[in-house]
Amino acid sequence: MKKVYLDNAATTYPKPKCVSDAVYDFIENIGSNVGRGSYENSYSAAQVVYETRELLCNMFNYDNPLSTIFTMNITQSINMILKGFLKAGDHVLVSSMEHNAVMRPLNSLKKIGVEYTKIPCDIYGQIIYDEVEKLIRPNTKLAIISHASNVCGTMQDIERLGSIFKKHNIYFVIDSAQTAGIFDIDFKRANLSALCFTGHKGLLGPQGIGGFIITPEFSSKINPLIEGGTGSLSESEEQPEYLPDKFESGTLCLPVIYGLNASLKYIEKETTKAIREKELHLTKIFIDGIKNIDEIRLIGYDNIHNRAAVVSIDFLNKDNSEVAFLLDREYGIMTRVGLHCAPSAHKTLNTFPKGTVRFSFGHMNTEEEVKYTLDAIYKICKL
Repeated sequence: MKKVYLDNAATTYPKPKCVSDAVYDFIENIGSNVGRGSYENSYSAAQVVYETRELLCNMFNYDNPLSTIFTMNITQSINMILKGFLKAGDHVLVSSMEHNAVMRPLNSLKKIGVEYTKIPCDIYGQIIYDEVEKLIRPNTKLAIISHASNVCGTMQDIERLGSIFKKHNIYFVIDSAQTAGIFDIDFKRANLSALCFTGHKGLLGPQGIGGFIITPEFSSKINPLIEGGTGSLSESEEQPEYLPDKFESGTLCLPVIYGLNASLKYIEKETTKAIREKELHLTKIFIDGIKNIDEIRLIGYDNIHNRAAVVSIDFLNKDNSEVAFLLDREYGIMTRVGLHCAPSAHKTLNTFPKGTVRFSFGHMNTEEEVKYTLDAIYKICKL
């Protein structure tokens, strides 16, 4: 049976061949740690790690590679920032479209006296910008916003938001899980305090690597969530204060950093513009093919403007879980069904608690696969 992977919002697949080659090269030919050995292999690995920090800074227009911190994933990055920065009495602004990677840590922090307010979004998942300043309080210390929805693909104007938050001296953090590597993000123009990223989605790298880029000033306000060996200042039993060591205790996952290094070079060669244009071209074909089917409801915008290549559908006369099952069993089409770890977003979009069937297109998908998927949807709707 033909297999079509349309769950790129969860993780991109397949990866460029250079990614697995780089992981294999490290395991077979390098194998050593960084900062824990005084020999050539260790120095070689350290050079690749630093180069990977540089590649990320180049992608997001930031000029200090040592301010790039590696974590296991974007969820860990968000937790490190929220739990390391916020204190009792602080107030946070989020959008009503946030993922549980943001909402669960914030609800946990409510127990110690941290408060948050959801900026309302419209039925398309777009922030209602006129409401933002009305929600700012004297104790609003932080705003954390998802750049694009993992449910319906709607993007927020982070430069517009950054201007508002800068005017009010509010630290601004974005979750770039659905946009990094695909859309241009300018750290400086958006007035960001930190940018959280994950390697296994639009950055086309392996699972198990994420991180954040952070300004030194914001970093100085955050206590490290994890402390321990860094390979530096070994004579001291106190955690280093300088970056990246302040937030990078323990052994880095070097095989996947090698993989991320290769994927970032691949994106640099292909260009984010070319990747974005292909993904949105496939998205347009898909949306044009489904928006006039009476048996389904398209969630979010019915065009490719102001959106990522993430499309959610509600099958009006069928159980969405059953549809996803049929797509996989009968046609080999892999999607994601349910609430996508984003109940707040689904409540905003009026798809809670039923959820949706999500189709997310990636750099490796083809027009043929999209048309095959449309044909499968037509057939299932007629059952």
